[in-house]
Amino acid sequence: MIGKLKGTIEEIDEDHALIDVHGVCYIVFCSTRTLGRLGSPGEAAVLHIETYVREDQLKLFGFSSHLEREWFRLLQGVMGVGAKVALAVLSTLSPSEIANAIALRDIAMVSRAPGVGKKVAERIVTELKNKAPAFAGEAAGTIGLKQELGEGVAPAPVTDAVSALTNLGYSRDQAANAVAAALKTAGEGADSARLIRFGLKELSR
Repeated sequence: MIGKLKGTIEEIDEDHALIDVHGVCYIVFCSTRTLGRLGSPGEAAVLHIETYVREDQLKLFGFSSHLEREWFRLLQGVMGVGAKVALAVLSTLSPSEIANAIALRDIAMVSRAPGVGKKVAERIVTELKNKAPAFAGEAAGTIGLKQELGEGVAPAPVTDAVSALTNLGYSRDQAANAVAAALKTAGEGADSARLIRFGLKELSR
């Protein structure tokens, strides 16, 4: 099994890259996000690899980080999600954005990925809600609050502040991040007005 490739970019296509490793060129299928980060032909590249072996084919899927590869595996554990759909999700959302969307039960956000309808998005959100926190990446610090919001058990001042900020045009994720930061500044017992005020300061930075 191949776990990682270190080589030189030979070619980049719409859905894959050709990586030259000491004269052997590997076709590696990637999300558009990973392909966008790779660089240009002739430059060095490092990809975390998931190897698929089937009776009629062998495919390599490449990722810019270990976390992205883990989400590729997690997503395929959901009924109706194969490699193609998992890559589509990872092309649309970063690992932390996926974790945030699942925590907030933001089905519309997950549905933005090509080929992901509402039913599949609902299954992703439902089946991965307990696994998302462990793979939240840079969103780890706020994932607990977002889960409380998604499950409807967050304190009233927090819920009201997030609602007020979303009514002002911010996304639910942006509002939740701002309120999480506001809580650190204003304190856990702050009322909604104080959280909104501090949240707006965070959003204006």
